Amino acid sequence: MKILATDLDRTLLPNGSWESDSEAINLFNKLTEEHKIPVIYVTGRNLALTENAIKEYGVRYPDILCSDVGTSIRKYENGEWKFDEGWIDHIKKESPDWNAIAIRDALAGIEGMREQETEHLNQFKQSYYVQHKKKDLVLKKVNERIKGKFDEVIIYSFDSQDEKGLLDFLPASATKQTALEYVAEDFDITKEDIVFCGDSGNDIFPLTAGFSGVLVKNADDQLVENVKKAMTKNPELKVYFAKGDFKGLKGYYTSGVIEGAYHYGLFDCTMKK
Repeated sequence: MKILATDLDRTLLPNGSWESDSEAINLFNKLTEEHKIPVIYVTGRNLALTENAIKEYGVRYPDILCSDVGTSIRKYENGEWKFDEGWIDHIKKESPDWNAIAIRDALAGIEGMREQETEHLNQFKQSYYVQHKKKDLVLKKVNERIKGKFDEVIIYSFDSQDEKGLLDFLPASATKQTALEYVAEDFDITKEDIVFCGDSGNDIFPLTAGFSGVLVKNADDQLVENVKKAMTKNPELKVYFAKGDFKGLKGYYTSGVIEGAYHYGLFDCTMKK
């Protein structure tokens, strides 16, 4: 069995400044359903925003949703979402020092960052907007106050559409990477059997963790650079960089996901234009 996992915004969803292929989403839906490929959405969106994206863009419902940057996992069965309580137990066991409230208190008063709205937070996700120009100073102060104290990972990414930085604090056991590892174990498959597609900073972990990676053509330049550095250090990493000019598709967003899926043999054994 092979599984197709993908980030949403500007990866599967064509909500960036690059030109998209108008029929790519319909093709994605058709190919994954005809070939019976399980689909996972791995996103920073919460459940409500994911539902909005499904309705707005017409992408299919996933079989599994790893939302809130991997801190929540749900299965979609018979038209209903089923929350994975086992994932919550796993996080608490693996990250006993995690404390979102204590992190919030420790970070209070740092200039250049502000807490995100309540709907973007949960017991395992403490998130902020950051003035990108002040990123280095903000991250320096953040590290001084909390780094290594709460079983946490600190993930910074830049939203090029809104021109703002996004800063997430998560338990080390509850990221996009670890959520996919949990799913792989549940399905009793290897990490290489999961094809993960991404475009921006918080996708760096699954792209360099041993999954079969895909970078869509519009991927963030810094992410591309960091992935290439990781591949130089570890030649066994497998990451495909979508090029476009494939089956009439440009390689941006959904088209890059489709191109990468073909590369790893999810739809065909060979790539053909």
